[in-house]
Formats: sequence, C-alpha cells, structure tokens
Amino acid sequence: MTTSVPEAPPDLELKAPATTGSLNAHPVSPATMSTQRLRNEDYHDYSSTDVSPEESPSEGLNNFSPGSYQRFGESSSSTTWLQTLIHLLKGNIGTGLLGLPLAVKNAGILMGPLSLLVIGIVAVHCMGILVKCAHHFCRRLNKPYVDYGDTVMYGLESSPSSWLRNHAHWGRHIVDFFLIVTQLGFCCVYFVFLADNFKQVIEAANGTTNDCQNNETVVLTPTMDSRLYMLSFLPFLVLLAFIRNLRVLSIFSLLANVSMLVSLVMIYQFIVQRIPDPSHLPLVAPWKTYPLFFGTAIFSFEGIGMVLPLENKMKDPRKFPVILYVGMAIVTSLYISLGCLGYLQFGANIQGSITLNLPNCWLYQSVKLLYSIGIFFTYALQFYVPAEIIIPFFVSRAPEHCELVVDLFVRTVMVCLTCILAILIPRLDLVISLVGSVSSSALALIIPPLLEISTYCSEGLSPLTIAKDALISILGFVGFVVGTYQALYELVQPSSGPISINSTSAFV
Repeated sequence: MTTSVPEAPPDLELKAPATTGSLNAHPVSPATMSTQRLRNEDYHDYSSTDVSPEESPSEGLNNFSPGSYQRFGESSSSTTWLQTLIHLLKGNIGTGLLGLPLAVKNAGILMGPLSLLVIGIVAVHCMGILVKCAHHFCRRLNKPYVDYGDTVMYGLESSPSSWLRNHAHWGRHIVDFFLIVTQLGFCCVYFVFLADNFKQVIEAANGTTNDCQNNETVVLTPTMDSRLYMLSFLPFLVLLAFIRNLRVLSIFSLLANVSMLVSLVMIYQFIVQRIPDPSHLPLVAPWKTYPLFFGTAIFSFEGIGMVLPLENKMKDPRKFPVILYVGMAIVTSLYISLGCLGYLQFGANIQGSITLNLPNCWLYQSVKLLYSIGIFFTYALQFYVPAEIIIPFFVSRAPEHCELVVDLFVRTVMVCLTCILAILIPRLDLVISLVGSVSSSALALIIPPLLEISTYCSEGLSPLTIAKDALISILGFVGFVVGTYQALYELVQPSSGPISINSTSAFV
C-alpha cells in the first residue's frame, strides 16, 4: 500500500534505481522515499479492503529495457495471470460488500442494481485510464515503475498550464492525502463493524438456538453501548498496529481471507432460501437517500490503488487489461447479486451490514464472529498504508535513540484517532457512505479522467474524449459533494435510526 521507521527484513529493502528521465526535478523527502519503497513491493492495496503483502519486492530492475512497460520483467516473484486475478478479487471484497444490500434499499430494487452496474463500468474504465497513463510515463521517462502519485505528478508536469507544472508535486500530496483518508476511514469502519457484530452476538446469546430454520425475532438482552465495545477493542488493535513486518502481516492476511471467504459462502447460502414476495419493495427509492447509495457503492468499488502494483508484478503485463475486465466483471456481479438478494430477503429491515440480519442460531452467529475475526486482522493491513506515509515524518525529526518510542507513540495515536472517529459516528452505514463520498470518489472517479486530459492534452485529444472525461469527473464531484452532505445531514438529523434488533421476521 504505501526509513528507518519499520525494521524491515533484508528481503523487503528496495534499492532505488537511477531514473533516466524526468519532467521536473523534485527533492525526495524521507517520507516520500519510504512511500516509494513500500509501493515498489509486491502488490499493495492503497484503497481497498483485503490485500495482503505476501511476497518480497520484485527484482530485476537491471533487466529493464527502455520503452518497455513490463517494468520488472520475468522476476522469480512475478505473478501468473491466475494469481493476479485472485489478488484482484480479494482486494475488492470487504466490508463494503456487506453494506450493499442497504445501498440497494437507498436506491430501489431496480435503480440500485442498474446504478451499481454503471458505477462498476465507470470505475473499471478509470482504472484502465490510470494504467494507460502510467505506461505512457514509463515509456517516456524510461522508468521501470510509477505509482499512482507519480503518475498524477507527471501528468501535471505535462499540462499546458505553467501554474500546474510549477505545482506538480502537489499531485502526489493530494493522492497521498486521499489514500490516508481512505485507509483510516476503512479502519474507522472496522471499529464500528466489530462493535456492532460482537454486541449483537453477545446480547442474543441467551436466545441463540441450534435451529436455523424456524427463526423468530429475538429480544436482545442489553449489555453495554456499542461505543464501549469499540473501546474494548482499542488496546488489542493498538498491539496489532505495532506489527511493522510485512511478512508477519501476511500470516494475519491469510487468516482473514479464509475466515471471510467461509463467512461469505454461508451468507449466500442463507439469502438465496425462501425469498419473500418483492412486490412491496419500491423500484426507485426517494432521491433523498440516493447520495447514501452512491457513497456506499463507490466505497466498495474503490480498488484503483491496487491496479498499478498488481499489473507491475505480472510476468506478462500485456494480459493485465483482460484480467482487469474479467476480474471486475466478477466483482460487479458479486456486488449486484449480494445487494439485490440481501435486500429481497430482508426488505426494509436490512441493516448497515447484512451480517446483522442473520438468524440467531449458532451457525450464523459463528459466521458473524468469523467475518469479524477477518476484519480484525485486516485492520493491520489497512493501517500499514497511512502509517508508512505519516510515521517517517515524525521519526526523521526525533533523536536516534528515541525513534522506536516515537514510532510506537504515533501508531498508538493514529489507532486512537480511528477509534474516536468511530465513536463519534457509530452508524456503520453512514461511516461507509461518508468515507466513500469523501475520498473514494476522488481516487476512483475524479482524478483519473482529469489525469488523462492533462497527460495527453499536448499530444491531441478528441473532443469526445475530453467531454467524456469531464463528464465522469463532474459526476464524481457531484457525488462527492452531495454524498458527503447527505451523510453529514443524517448524522446531525437522522431521518431514521439504525435497527437495533436482529431482523429475521422477514421470513418468519
């Protein structure tokens, strides 16, 4: 995802290659060097939910041939097309997926899946734009690899505007800012998700049975406020965030992937059974709630940060566009099916996460716990990105003998910050929508089309392409503004509070 801060093992060190070309020379700060080191490692999801750094960084920079976009060549750690497809799939499946049934409710049973399809197509198109622009600058500058921030910076340097060229370094800063907001937003979502699911399992323990067929709505035994559950998880997540070795984190990633995969299969197995009559569900929901749908949808689709690292690691990058389109077609189908089936199954009672609607029998209670365990371990992976961007800034200014103390202190403060933000916004659906509207829309919809215009404007772009890119960016900006406003409005003046009981009455 993105020094002397983490004590990386020898095989995680990256010897920076000398670049053979540049548009403008920019001094490299320690934080930027740390970010570059991390981003040249295996594959790192800067913006999605479930990517695990499992391998050492690519080697073979000396084999790079100018003009080629296969930036690391056939290294021993390169990935096959199947491995890349698996990484792409698991990098797009997380908590956002579980919130899509409520998103469909906010859009309507007809408008919801149609909108998901359109957003999916546009998001994948923007991923393709980013890859194309990265290839352009790799060939032009004879660079073996450029990440998202580099690509935006070089795109601004190619702009016909002298002001943009002089401030091109702000392109990287803007991307890093939204990466930090996105990843810390994910961490806030995880706090709320863990608290809600554990709270429900504990409060329903007395009414939990072994019979998953004849469920009845269970009266929950009140325990404590969900905010206290968040505080209960805080010390454990602080200890988890102290892990700075990517190799160790990959073990937790494997546990997270297995537990979440099993849980997802069980969720599908339940929601396809005995679907109620959908005739009472609105085809199009009130437009007032549509911005909440947009935030949740783009939160789920915003996996653009993992595209360049994945493409870079392939043995044959020329196959990546096909893998990207096939993989995202599978992801989009998964999103639409779970969103529609979940809403059809539970109707108006659907909650911020579909796990909160599962029956109160031990089988599905274990599903909630399994998915929660996966989310718990994924916290460390998502936290790694902002930590590697922020921590070097403070450690580089501390005495050498205090570096470790400063490192751990900043990590603790950052985890506490995500906990505080989650406590201030304890509604899972609103946290997801807010994070999606604020940062995910910028990374996935607003920046890539503008990047294409800036990169190719001097070389000639058709008016149709410029109009298409402008339209996508404008729609992304409108979603950013309206989605953020509506989420904040719901926080201040909620139209309807979250459902507080396990809703199985839809099929009783």
